[in-house]
Amino acid sequence: QGQLVESGGGLVQAGGSVRLSCAVTRSINRFKHLAWYRRIPGKEREFVAGITSDDVTNYKDSVKGRFTISRDNAKNTVYLQMNNLKPEDTAVYYCNIPRVPYSIGDVYFVWGQGTQVTVSP
Repeated sequence: QGQLVESGGGLVQAGGSVRLSCAVTRSINRFKHLAWYRRIPGKEREFVAGITSDDVTNYKDSVKGRFTISRDNAKNTVYLQMNNLKPEDTAVYYCNIPRVPYSIGDVYFVWGQGTQVTVSP
């Protein structure tokens, strides 16, 4: 089974930007759906953004207009550009490949370590 390696997180002030990367150790061309998720402290993991092989995107309502998901099939990498960050975006961010859109429980890969994003007021 392949692996997912998330990177790019860090500490940022509110209003700032961060770009997350997810390197997949298998070809992502064969997967229709790619997605980013997050786990906010004290809460369950939640869907944040998804992209299909046709570059159709979907977002959690609270991040629409601020986050942008993209994929680079040649690099087997998925990105999440996060702008105008808010303290409530503080979370560990994960990527994975859902078997069905938005799914958290039905994914192809074992969850990686994620990357911490902390937004200070």
